[in-house]
Amino acid sequence: MADLILTPNLDSADDFYAGLLAAHDGLDKSASDALNARLVLVLANHIGDADVLTQAVKAAALRGS
Repeated sequence: MADLILTPNLDSADDFYAGLLAAHDGLDKSASDALNARLVLVLANHIGDADVLTQAVKAAALRGS
């Protein structure tokens, strides 16, 4: 079983975040939520490991994280 990486692991994180914000630019709440849902599914498919995805869901569900 692979472990979820929770330490910084993204090159150019600021650039990625800027691109993510740009993708949402001009969208209403419903369209923004739909974009987020599609992104989650695309990334889940890319990861392809149910155990890692379960760990990610649990980590994201923690309040204050």
